[in-house]
Amino acid sequence: MTNRKPLKIAIASGKGGTGKTTLSTNLAAFIADQEEVALVDLDVEEPNSGLFFNGELFHEEENLKMIPKWNESKCTLCGICQKVCNFHAVIQLGPSIIVFPELCHSCYACSELCPVDALPMVSKKIGVLRDFKLNKLHFVESRLDIGEEQAVSTISKTKKYAEKNYGNAHITLFDSPPGTSCPVMEATKDADFVMLVTEPTPFGLHDLSLAVETMRALKKPFGVVVNRDGIGNNAVVEYCEKENIHLMARIPNSRKIAELYSSGKLIYREIPAVKMALQGILDYCLETVEGERK
Repeated sequence: MTNRKPLKIAIASGKGGTGKTTLSTNLAAFIADQEEVALVDLDVEEPNSGLFFNGELFHEEENLKMIPKWNESKCTLCGICQKVCNFHAVIQLGPSIIVFPELCHSCYACSELCPVDALPMVSKKIGVLRDFKLNKLHFVESRLDIGEEQAVSTISKTKKYAEKNYGNAHITLFDSPPGTSCPVMEATKDADFVMLVTEPTPFGLHDLSLAVETMRALKKPFGVVVNRDGIGNNAVVEYCEKENIHLMARIPNSRKIAELYSSGKLIYREIPAVKMALQGILDYCLETVEGERK
C-alpha cells in the first residue's frame, strides 16, 4: 500500500454519537498494523480518540488566539473598530471600547484599521495541542479550554501541525466534529475522501441527508458506514440506494462491541467481522481516491 501519494480521510457525520471515534480509532490502529498512519482528533470541543491509545507524549503546546486589547490612552473614539467588526466583538459604549473575546474571530480588521493603533492584537490561551506516538501510529489532538467557543481556528492550527509533521504519512485520518456547521467544513475541506458514519434511525437518516448535501456542495467523494446496524429500520439503506451512495459497511449492533468500546478497547482485534469491514472500507477509499486522481 506504500507506493502512492499520501491520503487524507475524514470521518464525519451529521449528528453526534454515531460512532465516528469508534471507526477512526479502529481504522487507525488497523492501518498502523501495516504502515505509518496519523490520526488527528479534530473534535476539539470533546476529543475522545485518545481514550483508546496509550501512546508516549511526544510534544505539547498551547493553542493561542489573537484578540484586540484596547489602549485607552491612544484611543480617539472614532468608532471605526465597531463599524468594521462583522462579529460584534468590538463595541463602543460611551467613552469606552469593549472587546468580547468569545465573539472575536481574529480577523485583525479592528486592529489594522485603527488609525491610532489603539487596538493591538495580543495572544490568549484557548486550549492545548498534544502529539503522541505509538509504534507506527501518530496521534494528534487539540482540546479547547472550558468556556471557549471558537473551534475553527483550533481545527485549522491542528491540521497545519499534522501536515507539517506527518504530511508524508501514507494515510492521515481526521476524526471530525459532528454536524454540518463551520467546524465540520474546516475539518473536511482538505480531505481526499469523507466517510459519513450514521445509525439506522430516523434521526440518523435526517442528519445523514444534511451531511450528504454538505459533502456534495464541497464536491468531496464520500461513502456511508452504518453503525449499530439492526437497532432501527432500513430507511438509511434505502436512502443510500436511492441517492446512489456507496454503503461501505454495516457494523452490527452488538453487546460485545459495546462492552469493548466502553472498556476503551479496540474492537477489530476481537471481532473478525469488524476487521473485515475495516479492510473493505479502506480498499474502497483507496480505489475511489486513486480513480479521482487519474
